[in-house]
Parts: sequence; structure tokens; C-alpha cells
Amino acid sequence: MKKIVIILAIIIGVLVIYKSRIPEESIRFRIIANSNTQIDQETKQKIIKVISEELTHKSKNIREEREYLKNQIPSINQKIKETIKEPYQIKYGENYFPEKEYKNNTYPEGEYESLVITLGEGKGDNFWCVLFPPLCMIEEGENVEYDSFLKKVWENLF
Repeated sequence: MKKIVIILAIIIGVLVIYKSRIPEESIRFRIIANSNTQIDQETKQKIIKVISEELTHKSKNIREEREYLKNQIPSINQKIKETIKEPYQIKYGENYFPEKEYKNNTYPEGEYESLVITLGEGKGDNFWCVLFPPLCMIEEGENVEYDSFLKKVWENLF
């Protein structure tokens, strides 16, 4: 019985690790602040709030999400223009992401399909998440922690 529990725990552990990774077929999102000054970081948060409606969409597949995002870029552009006077850039396509350590996972650097908004010189801390499949909730002040049934089982076993 003890061996079965250990084998089951290993299998569940592997599944939990696998499920916490960003899928190969995904679309990321990133907003890079001009700098790390308080005002530039607040501007970044303001932009997230202003464009969140354009980014919350439940697509059935990645093709549908690509089409949706491409159609939303003019609206996103307009909302940013109405919100800030500083220069910014919007780029949808293959964009560079640095290595990211998050919740005991390391996401390797590389070029990923993504929507990236760079504010000013883009030298500040950034906000990032995955738009498809939807692995982020863009709501101010909301801290979202993703959990799974398998993770809970794993934690209860040990």
C-alpha cells in the first residue's frame, strides 16, 4: 500500500509540474513600464486597468484568439492615447521575453507570440501573463493564485 501511495504521489507530482507550465501553443501579454519610478509604475497599472476589457475574451482556440487580438489593437491604441501623453509602442507577434522565475517555475527567455506594450523607454518592471489559454486575470488589486485538484491531493498526501 505504501508503494502505491508513493508511485501515485510521483505521478501526481509530475502532472502538477506539467500543468503549471505555460503551454507551447500560447499567447503572452506584457506591459513594460518606462522606468521604476512610482509614477511610471502607476502609469503601467493604469494602462492595465484601461485596456483590461479588450483583453478579456474567451476564445475556443488559438486561431480565434489571434484574430480577436489583432482586431482589438486599434481599440487598445485609442484607449492608451486617451490615457497617457507619453510615447508608447504596441507590438503583436514574436517578442522577446527574459527568463522569468514565478512560483517555483522558471520560464526560459526567448521569442514568444505575444502582445507587448512598451511605455516610453521600456526600462522599468513589467507586468506579464498569458492571454491564451487564459492564465491571468487583469483586475486591479486582485491577486490570483492558480490551483488545481491534483496539487491539493499532492499537498494532502505530504
